Amino acid sequence: MSLPTAPEIKTAASALAANGLPVVELQDVTVRYRVPRERYRTFKEFAIRRVQGRVQFEDLLALDGVSLQVFKGEVFGLVGANGAGKTTLLRLVARVMRPTKGRVIVRGRVAPLLAMGAGFHPELTGRENVFLNGALLGYTRHQIEEKMDWIVDFAELRAFIDAPLRTYSSGMMARLGFAVATAQMPEVLIIDEVLSVGDIAFQEKSAARICEFCEAGATILLVSHSMASVKKMCSRAAWLDHGRVMAVDQAEAVVEKFEKYMNL
Repeated sequence: MSLPTAPEIKTAASALAANGLPVVELQDVTVRYRVPRERYRTFKEFAIRRVQGRVQFEDLLALDGVSLQVFKGEVFGLVGANGAGKTTLLRLVARVMRPTKGRVIVRGRVAPLLAMGAGFHPELTGRENVFLNGALLGYTRHQIEEKMDWIVDFAELRAFIDAPLRTYSSGMMARLGFAVATAQMPEVLIIDEVLSVGDIAFQEKSAARICEFCEAGATILLVSHSMASVKKMCSRAAWLDHGRVMAVDQAEAVVEKFEKYMNL
């Protein structure tokens, strides 16, 4: 991922974070899922066995006593192997789920980019999906109408905005999702790997947009499997492993510990 604006992002983030204003706080947060021990081929089979009391569950700890503080203006990275709990943590911050235990405090409006196509409907046009996704993000219809031209132009989809979303490539959906999420300045922007599918030019434009947000005091939470991107963009980072925080420090130090642990 080409990030020419990364030094500016980190400089702005460090200056604002020095003010010590926490925007995101996780206090001893645990998320526990109950999952069936056996696989069921159909929902009917599962329902019958559930009624018969023959379904056995086991607990899965997605997060285990996690405590973190993220400060105003930071670009904060989350690293870890698949299944470490990174996306679960972001979902808590995005307020799309609640913890089993502990407290999650988020001060301000959140703009999440958690998954490709999240909040989109494939049979609706790009324009209709802007209204749908914008409504899910808390925008009013008037706000979306005011920003529509900016969203279409930023996503570079003027020729396709009235075509069904099912005709879009993954890169086109990523551009549209990013444009909608960042049309207005959020207090917290959550990015979960979705920018890696865009082309180089759009990645650079997205990085510049993130830099604008950071300079204006927004907080960025970034999940990426690209350690180079984490080191370039993030002022601090946390390493998660099996739902536990292994390290919280300057991004370079956390990445070094993670890579050493993974023998990368």
